[in-house]
Amino acid sequence: MRLGFLVFLVLLLSCSTEKKNEPDGALPRNFSATKANTAPEIDGVPDDACWDTATWYPMDQDWINKPWSAEDFSGRYKISWDEEHIYVLAEIQDDTLIDIHEDGLKKYWDDDCLEIFIDEDRSGGNHQYNHNAFAYHIALDYKVADIGPDSLAHYYDHHIHCKRTQQGNTSYWEVAMRVYTDEYLDGRAENPTVILQKNKLLGFAIAYCDNDHSTEREHFIGSTIVEGEDKNRGWIDAGIFGPLTLK
Repeated sequence: MRLGFLVFLVLLLSCSTEKKNEPDGALPRNFSATKANTAPEIDGVPDDACWDTATWYPMDQDWINKPWSAEDFSGRYKISWDEEHIYVLAEIQDDTLIDIHEDGLKKYWDDDCLEIFIDEDRSGGNHQYNHNAFAYHIALDYKVADIGPDSLAHYYDHHIHCKRTQQGNTSYWEVAMRVYTDEYLDGRAENPTVILQKNKLLGFAIAYCDNDHSTEREHFIGSTIVEGEDKNRGWIDAGIFGPLTLK
């Protein structure tokens, strides 16, 4: 009996070791970002040294309860950082890319877009009409939209530098994101950015809005596990973001 238990324990530990590069399945998922000794060139080409040591995390959570097939969509991403930026590399396989809304501030979530959520101090809570956190919608033409304290959508292109390349059904989105505190004011000439440091904890999530020629997005696939019936809460509630630790 004792020998059998020891064998079981060894097998359990070996399985845990094999999965050391997988994300924590707790609610919400935990993420970490490796520091970039050299900032990546934001060109949509995943050949920078920082991506070699970063962990792939999945985008695999159904946030609007519309299942998809592997042929229709699959996504994963990596995170890196330096003192000035959070860097994201997203690999998206999508059989159809569309942008049917000419006005980038109206129904931008119903076009194909990458969405990055960031909460600088991981305070959680409501951010629907304030800058307690940001929900950046990055369009195919690189326009970046989010809702401001006036309840209207605004462009925040200066927060995000992004390039996308495509080969077949596979796109690489490479992003450099500046991080702002909840004291950010729309219209202010200068809003200071955060100087990032090792062991800083932020709130983070990423998602993809997928449309295949419908009047509205058909799928919304996120990175964090959201409890309850209403999983499309990231644009309102920063509490569903996962903890991101800068390593």
